[in-house]
Amino acid sequence: MVRKSKKVSLADLVLPSEYALSKPHGLAAHPKDFDWVEKNIPCQAACPAGTDIPGYLEAITKGDYQEAYRINLRDNVFPAVLGRVCTRPCEPACRHGWEGLGDPVAICFAKRSADDFLQHDVPVTLPSVFPASGKSVAIIGGGAAGLTVARELCLWGHNVTVYERHERAGGMIEQGIPEFRLPRDIVQREVQQIEIQGVKIKTRVEVDAAKLSALRSTHDAVAITTGTISPHLPDLPGIDLPHVRHGIDFLREVNNGKEPETPRHVAVIGGGFTAVDCARMARRLGADDVCMYYRRSEKEMYITETELEEFTKEGVGHNFMTTPIKFTERGVQFARTQFTGKTLENIPGSEFEVEADLVLLGTGQGTDESWMPEDRTGLFFAGDFVNGPESLIDAIGHGKQVAREIDRALMGTDRFQDVVDITSVRKATTDRTREMDTLPRENMPEISPGDRSLRAEVECGLSKDAADREASRCYLCNYKFEIDNDLCIYCDRCLKVMPVENCIVKASHLNHDDMGRITGFDASESHRDYNMLYLDQNECIRCGACVEVCPVDCITLQKVTSVTGPRAH
Repeated sequence: MVRKSKKVSLADLVLPSEYALSKPHGLAAHPKDFDWVEKNIPCQAACPAGTDIPGYLEAITKGDYQEAYRINLRDNVFPAVLGRVCTRPCEPACRHGWEGLGDPVAICFAKRSADDFLQHDVPVTLPSVFPASGKSVAIIGGGAAGLTVARELCLWGHNVTVYERHERAGGMIEQGIPEFRLPRDIVQREVQQIEIQGVKIKTRVEVDAAKLSALRSTHDAVAITTGTISPHLPDLPGIDLPHVRHGIDFLREVNNGKEPETPRHVAVIGGGFTAVDCARMARRLGADDVCMYYRRSEKEMYITETELEEFTKEGVGHNFMTTPIKFTERGVQFARTQFTGKTLENIPGSEFEVEADLVLLGTGQGTDESWMPEDRTGLFFAGDFVNGPESLIDAIGHGKQVAREIDRALMGTDRFQDVVDITSVRKATTDRTREMDTLPRENMPEISPGDRSLRAEVECGLSKDAADREASRCYLCNYKFEIDNDLCIYCDRCLKVMPVENCIVKASHLNHDDMGRITGFDASESHRDYNMLYLDQNECIRCGACVEVCPVDCITLQKVTSVTGPRAH
């Protein structure tokens, strides 16, 4: 989603200033239109890829899994992959999780269901946006960011080749995430869809300085998307001992089919997904005891809420506010930590030693720029290579941005426009009811801890009924009810049926900023200053009860969608 808009004067408003949007229908680009989308569709605003989340949740409730999958394919490239391993920044933002409204919608679980119930008899591809441009682009690195850049540029008419050093494309999706979280046939199916779309992927190609120079001379643009492949190792005594390994190397080895002999006692250092995956992997390889040590608290771990519960089920221990100070032949020496103000410090005299035959470090990675030229003119950079280790959805979102930058450089103009698509809806309701607010969040079915192995996927996916129930919890925030106060006869019937206190209020005045965006309202204090009815989008549950009782049809329903598409000529 694009959160910026060009400066537009108030004279560009088609509708009066008391309306939430600038026009009743069509493509709009006034600041108040972008502001409405930003504030009222919080899940989409929180998604780095700008995914039309309400759009695909509504498709799921209609049983249209094809449409739900295609929306995700268009917006975030890897629907089935993200339906399993996305870090879900959309869910904390979900309106359903706001105070007093229960738990957020299980958006990620629902996304997976679109893939689970789709007939995969033919690959899913998207129509080309522009004809062939005659331009060629080389992408160095076949991970999430690189494949996103490649897929987008291919759709826009460019000839794109991806160069990947490993046997299979996918990057950390393939090399770092364990198979018990993400089956490899799922990964390769969505990678193959990118190839079928027209992207050429060349694997087992190591790009060094000389190869990069050659690619620059034979392509119109080169994008570097090699991620963070250099492990960060703590500067501690004993770091070179043979039983101390970085977790990424360990995961890559197992994910590539090797099953190293795992010692009895394993200590894992870190609090992110790499550490958690290493710990769960070590247990599956037969370690007698595995414990994860993290220097901060449980709340500061960079994992999803359920992850700690999962590895506890699998017999993995945890020890918070604990940091390593030395690696020894016997294991690891630790110290307890504490916060002094905002500073994390070791507690003097708190040292203790843990026996460990294997120490796995989930301490992050950095970029390897040793092969990069000093002159980087004409090179583009995307994903973790430029931003540092981030999530899969962050890499995809950044890949989309960089693809647009490359297209602009190649074509000499920005061929796209960011607009808000406003559609009049010819019905009185979204079919949403107040009772849907009380539906509990669906839990993800799992195989039992005793059946968990290196390759068996732990999460089983929602049933169709459960997926429908979960998707129906969505507030459908992309729908907007609006009251036309010129038509309103102030009978107050809508006020009598409103299901939420103050979803419709009597107002004396609306407040605006200098760009015409509504910033609030002044509530009416008596009939003397009762000038209008204002529908508060923050409180509205999109049920349509007000529309059904209005005798003069002064309340309308619109669907509002953020769109990036070809610029009109």
